[in-house]
Amino acid sequence: MTLDRAVLALARAGGVDIVSTEPGLRTVRTRPLAGRMTIARALDRLLADTGYRAVAGRAGGYRIVATPLRRPRPRPVLPPPQRPAPVPADIVVTASKQRVPLLRYPGSLTLVTGTPRRPDGGTGDVTDLARQLPILQSTQLGPGRNKVFIRGIADSSFNGTTQSTASVYLDDVQLNASGPDPGLRLYDMRTVEVMEGPQGTLYGAGAIGGVLRLTSNAPELGRVAGSLGVGVTTTQSGAPGYDLAGMVNLPLVDDRLALRSVVYAVRDGGYIDDRRRGARNVNRTDTVGLRLALRADPGDGWRVETGGVAQRIASRDGQYAQRGDGPLTRSTAVAQPFTDRFLFGRLTIVKDWDSGLHLVSATGVADYRTDEVFDATPPTGPAARTPILYRLDNDKLLLSQELRLSRSLADGRSWLAGFSLVSDRSILTRSLRSGGEAIDIVGVSNVTRAASGFAEATAALAPDLSVTLGGRYTSARVDGEPSSTRRPVAFIKGRSTQRFDPTVALSYRIAPDLAAFARYQTGFRTGGLAVAQGVGRVANFDADSIDFAEVGVRRLRHGATGLGLSLSGSAARWTGIQADLLNRRGQPFTTNLGDARIQTVETSLDWVPVPRFTIAASALYTHNTVYGPIADQSRLDNRRLPETPPFAAHAALDYAWPEGTVTPRVGATIGYVGRSVLGTGDLLDVSQGDYLLLGLSAGARWRELDVTLGLDNLTNARVNRFAFGNPFGLATRDQTTPLRPRNLRIGVATAW
Repeated sequence: MTLDRAVLALARAGGVDIVSTEPGLRTVRTRPLAGRMTIARALDRLLADTGYRAVAGRAGGYRIVATPLRRPRPRPVLPPPQRPAPVPADIVVTASKQRVPLLRYPGSLTLVTGTPRRPDGGTGDVTDLARQLPILQSTQLGPGRNKVFIRGIADSSFNGTTQSTASVYLDDVQLNASGPDPGLRLYDMRTVEVMEGPQGTLYGAGAIGGVLRLTSNAPELGRVAGSLGVGVTTTQSGAPGYDLAGMVNLPLVDDRLALRSVVYAVRDGGYIDDRRRGARNVNRTDTVGLRLALRADPGDGWRVETGGVAQRIASRDGQYAQRGDGPLTRSTAVAQPFTDRFLFGRLTIVKDWDSGLHLVSATGVADYRTDEVFDATPPTGPAARTPILYRLDNDKLLLSQELRLSRSLADGRSWLAGFSLVSDRSILTRSLRSGGEAIDIVGVSNVTRAASGFAEATAALAPDLSVTLGGRYTSARVDGEPSSTRRPVAFIKGRSTQRFDPTVALSYRIAPDLAAFARYQTGFRTGGLAVAQGVGRVANFDADSIDFAEVGVRRLRHGATGLGLSLSGSAARWTGIQADLLNRRGQPFTTNLGDARIQTVETSLDWVPVPRFTIAASALYTHNTVYGPIADQSRLDNRRLPETPPFAAHAALDYAWPEGTVTPRVGATIGYVGRSVLGTGDLLDVSQGDYLLLGLSAGARWRELDVTLGLDNLTNARVNRFAFGNPFGLATRDQTTPLRPRNLRIGVATAW
């Protein structure tokens, strides 16, 4: 096996702490180790000729460190094929902020190893990942504009001032607090972890649906490495596209300092025509980005990483069509472009002691700015002769600091404690422009500041039974004011919130590779100031909260073949739901729309019946009902949360031939998304979804070259995945966001 897995297995077998901060352990394969011997002797044999050695600690543990003069140069690692590598049984759940093995983690968690791939073989963002994971749902306004929901906990299809229900983190630092997912392209990722259900204890306000933790590949101190990939996509009845990405890893000081950089440029070709303007393929989107990470290892268990992201998304026009004009056609007076500029920086300081103590300080800043334009021109009448533009600008600045200390022991006991500080500023401005005249419309500014302390501990009640208890106390204050107003009194008095969120969880190991778990957790979102119904009005909206309980079982597979599966069920009570909505005139407002009850059943399967043949499948059933005056306007069977189909499923089959001079592979995917509604209430009671998607892939590896071929939307389905595109045409109920037509991608990649 790889050295990182072998070290974990030895630590468990011997009942000792063995730690390492070296990232290269997973690139080295070890020889079999058997017999009776001391831990020291076992480590000497295990680490022989690997370039690493064991240093004994004062408390009886060991630390693995590099010996650069003896370490051989690792063989080049090519990009993984379309399906990620199998999940080893001893993988550690980093999103838990402790060293908890996946088998013993007391909750539902979905893990994707390596860089996530789209069905056509390209690399997408979190929204593209939702196509492969039924537990994720999302809106479909376009990259940088999509909201992501986890396990049916969805508030609204529209972007506004409320906190997100799903928090997205990159390497210990939060990327977003409110509004849509930033649309970060997931190049050069080590893992993507989806923690399902509220995570109030570990992650604080906002994570009421769950957390997506993106872990990038850290800089490697001991070798020069790089990769390069390029792809070309052709779309039936649409414009071509391309993607280009490269990675370079450079050691700057031997075993002390290294730099890793990722750069990419992507064009998603358009496929929607505008009949009124005589324009074709108007919805082209371009994404360019740069990600840097610098790692320093000063020694004695210290590690410092700093890095940043700069990304820009530019869409020439909206992603929607109109039913009366055809499945891929609409009629508008003007283009409706969208731009997104995302800047992110982080500083992480880590210290590991031989005793197993682990200290993390994570500081982050995220600057997110979007500019949207919508066509507000009336369809008929004298006013239709002059185009009217409606412009929305969002400016968000998120500052965060977290400090935590933890310890994990070989017998399953662990604990952590820490505190965090968060400051989130969100400014929404709006204007109308007709001809050369611009009119400002009232918007809002919110500043949220929160301080919290948290702790969690796991105790082993018996060799196979452990209990986890934790809690987080949060004190938050929200201040707001209209961002444009003609009234003399603009400032809205701030409000304070004090909140305690507990966690209670159990894990019971039924067999060496089978465990059952139960979990209860709560979460909340702070309130704020928002645009209200009517012209030039603002109003406060209150905090909402959720209670969540689940039970489940998890089985991990071992070796080259076998079966891994998980099954869980949950129930949630969501009170005072915050939601960003639209009125019949297309104007946004935010309100507490009522309460909801949510029940879900989730299952996943990872089966390798014979070597090199993998079958992966997952499904989610969810039932929810919304109660309140707005929900009561809908038909009884449509009083649902938005974007939550009762049933969604995905399956993938992959086969790779034995390794040779040329190693081919093939694969197929099938996904189903059930019917959902755009939102709660009679205006938003619009059907969407209910479609099936098929995809095929093939590839071959020759020496250091990897060639892929992916065909997506095989049947060329022209269905409606999202019933919204322009707020001023919402009342006509004829807007659709169609799937990208049948498309083919050819990609070539290499690594060294």
